[in-house]
Amino acid sequence: MIKKYQYLDKVNFPYDIKNLKISELKILAEEVREEMIDVVSVTGGHLGAGLGVVELTIALHYVFDTPNDKIIWDVGHQTYPHKILTGRKDKMKTLRQGNGLSGFTKRSESEYDPFGAAHSSTSISAALGIATANKFEKKSNEVVAVIGDGAISAGMAYEAMNNAESLKTKIIVVLNDNDMSIAKPVGAMSAYLAKLLSGNIYFSLRETIKLIISAFSKRFSDKAGKAEDFLRSAVTGGTLFNSLGFYYVGPIDGYDLDRLILVLQNVKKLNHEGPIMIHIKTEKGKGYEFAEKSLDKYHGVAKFNVKTGIQEKSKSNIPSYTKVFANTLIKHAENDSKIIGITAAMPSGTGMDLFSEKFPNRMFDVGIAEQHAVTFAAGLATEGYKPYTAIYSTFLQRAYDQVVHDVAIQNLPVRFAIDRAGLVGEDGPTHAGSFDVTYLSTLPNFIVMAASDEAELVKMINTSVDINNNPSALRYPRGNGVGVELPGINEKIEIGKGRIILEGKKVALINFGARLEECLLANEILNKKGINITLVDARFAKPLDENLIWQIATDHEAIITIEEGSIGGFGSHVSQFLSEKNLLDNNLKFRSMILPDKFINHNKPELMYKEAGLDAEAIVSKVFDVLNSKIIVQKQN
Repeated sequence: MIKKYQYLDKVNFPYDIKNLKISELKILAEEVREEMIDVVSVTGGHLGAGLGVVELTIALHYVFDTPNDKIIWDVGHQTYPHKILTGRKDKMKTLRQGNGLSGFTKRSESEYDPFGAAHSSTSISAALGIATANKFEKKSNEVVAVIGDGAISAGMAYEAMNNAESLKTKIIVVLNDNDMSIAKPVGAMSAYLAKLLSGNIYFSLRETIKLIISAFSKRFSDKAGKAEDFLRSAVTGGTLFNSLGFYYVGPIDGYDLDRLILVLQNVKKLNHEGPIMIHIKTEKGKGYEFAEKSLDKYHGVAKFNVKTGIQEKSKSNIPSYTKVFANTLIKHAENDSKIIGITAAMPSGTGMDLFSEKFPNRMFDVGIAEQHAVTFAAGLATEGYKPYTAIYSTFLQRAYDQVVHDVAIQNLPVRFAIDRAGLVGEDGPTHAGSFDVTYLSTLPNFIVMAASDEAELVKMINTSVDINNNPSALRYPRGNGVGVELPGINEKIEIGKGRIILEGKKVALINFGARLEECLLANEILNKKGINITLVDARFAKPLDENLIWQIATDHEAIITIEEGSIGGFGSHVSQFLSEKNLLDNNLKFRSMILPDKFINHNKPELMYKEAGLDAEAIVSKVFDVLNSKIIVQKQN
């Protein structure tokens, strides 16, 4: 049944809302909220953040001339209302589905998405870049960055804010404060002053006073300026932002559309050469009872029943890789007080919430600060502790300099538990763990492991506990394991040693990571066609099991490597070894199956791997390709 809305049915683009009365916008807000809940109950996704900013979204599009004026949303978790109001309303139930809408802002999706997002704390930097470009082009378009209280705490946001004032370029930063109290509201007077201090009267008076006092000595001018800033800070709840050169306005009730619109209109009119901060207070999950009462405010949800709020749960009894990691690490930590857990704002996503329940004093959530997480771990390692930095592959990219400089060069035994390795499904390319094998395996001193199933993951954790002379990384995918029995915590792996799963003839398939099940499926198909392959689980990208690879190279006609990663990873290292040892000189055929040289859009993981050419069918095709190939060298024109 298609829902009927009084105002939302008439709104397709932001210009449709500009003729509505504020009283009508309030009804529209409730309709957008209702539509959001309905959509996400079907698709799953990030709900709580969007529910909290419905009124803000409407106010921004009502006041500003989008897409000419630019709104840059940080992270993108909160952009579903924005998508509904910018021409994508009818496509919302394709959200995060194959060939459907992205769960984040995406430049190729809409002209109303001026900057793509998904990783945190980029919006102010991007806004400053766009505003500076506008200045070069003598454009008067407004640029607005919307950032949350969590995201603004990250180092990159501070870097941008520090730079913003010095550039003397107008940008508007809306701080969506839905958690920590950065500056306490002081009731109706505070709201009134926020409105007053954002208006032209105050601003003009302020500038007039500055012109007058500029005729006097610089000493007097400086003191007068400080006095003015002190007065404004005193009445508005002075913050760090004043010290960073921002013209601060707030805090403002994010659900008071009358006041919100008025303040935005006033700020838009300001002829101010510099950054402006509008601080609004919101509530994550606003307007949906079950989200409001939930501890995570329905940040990320599966499909759910709108009437009960009950989410669809996995029907599998097989534990997730994340849970296997957490439970195994807890067992080791019970026996080893030196084991420390570290994560960067993802305790539940990495299983570190379970570790924290057991060892609250030995788990550190450092917030959205991946760089700090790595170097913090390095510091702990210098003192004989065993830090496990549990982090998504895609987020570890943000701390690569620290991995190189603070860990690898110093050869410190930091353990990296790399979750979400490989393709991750609905979140798409922004969250895919495509590059960690490449960017870690190139580093001297590193030990790089990948689990082919949950039992192997346990063994790798067991092994990593005793790696005290090198940095190490173990990678594992999102989702549930394959259902194998888990070993005890004493079963370990010899560093740099792979294992032979199947012994065959002619073709050897060397797997690195979680494609082993697809390799086994491919083997079943090949057996029916009379082809028996050798199947190896490499376990290590670094150090390579050189003896095993040498043996395979001399006993087989062809070698195929397969991994859930980009070029430059496991296959490249195998190829380099074969070349260095002259093993490719005697007609040995070598192929490497890797992720293609493109970003793969969101879809079900199995369909993404099919598109990537890393499923069982593709493996079978590759085997036939290599067996039937003849070496022909052609001169290129």
